[in-house]
Amino acid sequence: MNDTSDNVRGDVRGRVDALVAAGRPAAARAAARSALDADGPDADLLLALARAHMAEDDDDHDDAAERVFREGLEVFPDDISLLAGYAELCARTDSVDRPGRHSRGVVLLARLRELAPDSLELQRAEAAGSSVSASAKDSVSVRRVQSFDAARAFADAPTPGAAAAEAAQWAAAAPGDLRLAVLAETTGALAAPGRTWSRLLLRRGLEYRFAVGVTVAVLVVLRITVLPAVPYGVATGAGLLMGLPFLGLRKQLRVARELAAERMAAVVAEGVRGDEAGAGGEGFGPPELPPVPRVTPREYAFAGAGLALLLVVGATAYTASLAYPRYDIVAHDTFRGLKGFDLREGFDPFAAVPDSEREESTARVYVAGNAAPDAAGEYLVAVTTGDFHELRESYVFDGDGLVSMNTEGVGIVDDTWRAEAGPYGGWMRCLRYTEVATSTLRAMCVWADKGSIGMVLFTAEDKNRDAVEETARSIGADFLRPAAD
Repeated sequence: MNDTSDNVRGDVRGRVDALVAAGRPAAARAAARSALDADGPDADLLLALARAHMAEDDDDHDDAAERVFREGLEVFPDDISLLAGYAELCARTDSVDRPGRHSRGVVLLARLRELAPDSLELQRAEAAGSSVSASAKDSVSVRRVQSFDAARAFADAPTPGAAAAEAAQWAAAAPGDLRLAVLAETTGALAAPGRTWSRLLLRRGLEYRFAVGVTVAVLVVLRITVLPAVPYGVATGAGLLMGLPFLGLRKQLRVARELAAERMAAVVAEGVRGDEAGAGGEGFGPPELPPVPRVTPREYAFAGAGLALLLVVGATAYTASLAYPRYDIVAHDTFRGLKGFDLREGFDPFAAVPDSEREESTARVYVAGNAAPDAAGEYLVAVTTGDFHELRESYVFDGDGLVSMNTEGVGIVDDTWRAEAGPYGGWMRCLRYTEVATSTLRAMCVWADKGSIGMVLFTAEDKNRDAVEETARSIGADFLRPAAD
């Protein structure tokens, strides 16, 4: 193999490594496979291709990486780098999910100890056997490094343009440094006109996220406490709407990383190295960028504040879920000119409600003043109060709920419908029916909320739906009074 071919392969390997480092493993795999197909097997290029599969951190790609390692070791059985890379893959494989591959790592390590007992490759392969390697514990994502560097550059420079110009000068002075290339592309993109909001999110993303969380939390608490009619979707929609700017920023950062990868690939293809470049002038060199912390004190502080906010919302929601409105029952002896009597014993319209949940009940029938207690009444009113915080609208509206329980065998139902809320909210359902015993056209409405359940029966010869509902609500309000705090 001549020097020209070696240089070409070296350029391709550099391009593949640069693409993987820039978060473009698919493009890296395409470049590596194209070179292998064109020029034949190469140990370093096969290793680069396998690592481009491993970068996906996906079972299917790990399988593909193993096939590449085997392909390489068939041609280069004693290549230290291929053996070490394959051993790393096996070591990080779950022993339950892929027991065969995991066990092959022991054989590969033994072979490495024979061939290169003091090599760095062996040390890295052995370190990969721990559940989390030391490098993985200290590593941060490419996007985090990008955001950290760009935010620091904008904070230190007098203007966004100055930050972009300085970053571009650093990248030109060290064309082989991927981190500087990403910084140059990022600051250049975000310094453009109209990107003020993106720069603000980059530098004050924690504060903005916390503000979004506070806004959503306030809307949720208001929904729970004082605005029950407002759907939870309002809070969800507000959170999603306020989070949209982050999508734009993420896209801008991704494009900047891709452009940086292309720049690095071009540098490798031209054979330019950072120590060979002098673009910055005599004596000029880019600064050494500081390490990026995995978690900063500010992030800990905001995480704590977010947790406290979550606990407050959770406690409020839990307390509200247990709360129920308190009512006093007003049982009238006379009502709308009619005389009232307690219903006969044995009739309990709320028999399905557990006694432990009920606090007070009344069931009275109202007849003309000169009529007997068992005469056909003008009104029948039954009300119970208690802790019904687990009550759901299905108790009122479902076919086997409260209405069905109290209408069975009473009459022939002519019309039934969902009504507006009961006297104090909750749910109400009404119907009109013909009483079997007297052939009288009657109406009945039942309601329920978290603190009361009620039922009203009355004659309804000339009442339409609206009149039936209004009559039922007014009677319910006459028999229930919100309890004083």
